[in-house]
Amino acid sequence: MKSGNHPPQVVVITGASAGVGRATAQAFAERGAKIALIARGEVGLAAAARDVESRGGTALAISADVCDHATIEAAAERVERELGPIDVWINNAMVSEYAPVWQMTPEEFTHIVDVTLLGQVYGTMAALKRMRPRDRGAIVHVGSALAHRSIPLQSAYCAAKHGVYGFVESLRTELIHMGSRVRVSIVSLPGVNTPQFDWTRNKTGRDVRPVGPIYQPEVAAKAIVFAAEHNRKEVLVGWPTVESVAAEKFASSLLDHYIADAAWDGALENRRTTDSPDNFWAPIERDAGAHGRFDAEAKSRSWQLWANMNRKALAIFALGCATAVATMMCSRQSKQIVPRDGR
Repeated sequence: MKSGNHPPQVVVITGASAGVGRATAQAFAERGAKIALIARGEVGLAAAARDVESRGGTALAISADVCDHATIEAAAERVERELGPIDVWINNAMVSEYAPVWQMTPEEFTHIVDVTLLGQVYGTMAALKRMRPRDRGAIVHVGSALAHRSIPLQSAYCAAKHGVYGFVESLRTELIHMGSRVRVSIVSLPGVNTPQFDWTRNKTGRDVRPVGPIYQPEVAAKAIVFAAEHNRKEVLVGWPTVESVAAEKFASSLLDHYIADAAWDGALENRRTTDSPDNFWAPIERDAGAHGRFDAEAKSRSWQLWANMNRKALAIFALGCATAVATMMCSRQSKQIVPRDGR
């Protein structure tokens, strides 16, 4: 938050030109942060920078591809030179493709893993190089419910998000072993109303959509800001994410058979897709903003996320209620065993 006693935070966000990254940049800007916006597209970056400046933040737009580790290292150097020491690094960039495995090429699968998994690894390495010597900082990885439960038509994306989850778990234990105060966490998202469903590579022949209930990108941004400020291993966002985690743990085989049809059909809309360009190999030079085409049905809040963020206060409240009830019950029992003549 803005404060006269502390300098503004320096925040790096990859995939910042649209969708969740764009909404997250807006959220940090409202706190007066200095924000390095990293993405491939010049037009979207320029628009994101205007968003940040109009909300009270300071913007530094950097055109870079996260799957090029040398470029990301150079970007980190520039951020510290122009904005100051990095306080928060948010790994958010991704690409995906809607197709069964047998319709994908090896090059497409590799590229999805390069951007969605290795992009987070390279960003983390650049952040750790600067944060570990200072023994402070937070690295937030934008994950997915699909890191816990894979679905059809997005095999490479699911594999990459599983990889991110495993990478973060390993890294966190290494930092604990070293006694480091650098914090790492992962934010696992449900379906979010972003432009990705209009420009993701799609070989299904039909328009695609998020599976299950959809949330606005501002809900995801709120969780990411929270993760940057609290020492949480993981922040689950939305009941669909919680349900995915629980169902995978307790009924994985049954879930396979349910998802095989429900998630396949649920990802496809009835209308046939047009031959619109995708952003798979190169950015689409337009300002897509934070929101996709699902505003009419997307949820603007998550009570599950609110409860997750306030779980300590809720636990204290629940303990207080339980104590009060127990005290009342004990009081009633003591009155019942007192003799009528008072002896």
